[in-house]
Amino acid sequence: MRFIFYALALLAGAALSFEGAIYAELGKSIGQIETSFYNFFMGSIIMGLLWIFFGKGKLSYALEAPKWSLLGGVLGVVYLTSIIVSVPFVGVGITMVAVIIGQLVMSMVIEHFGWLGSRRTKVNKEKVFAVLSMIIALVLIN
Repeated sequence: MRFIFYALALLAGAALSFEGAIYAELGKSIGQIETSFYNFFMGSIIMGLLWIFFGKGKLSYALEAPKWSLLGGVLGVVYLTSIIVSVPFVGVGITMVAVIIGQLVMSMVIEHFGWLGSRRTKVNKEKVFAVLSMIIALVLIN
């Protein structure tokens, strides 16, 4: 069963690489900020339809959620716009490796301290070695 979730994560990673390349090209045509807006506009329409037909939660409870938990939308804008700006200059591969390194490092910090409701998991030498290996890969790919 766990294999399905690994496969989904791999699919998400592949989709992000396509998205980065596609939106970098679109950014050349319509502008980088406009491309980011387009992504979130289209995503809002699609998610709105999915919500209407399949949603089971209570969107109105968002006002009762911890305020920090609503920052995901802001971080999504930072993430996507950074990719749109970076890909034309350094390429899809380097951008994605850098994104993964950023994710690994911040994930380790979040889990080490148990921030944001995550399960506490100490940083160990294997995790540090994995990040260093990714940094070496970034240098070698460059």
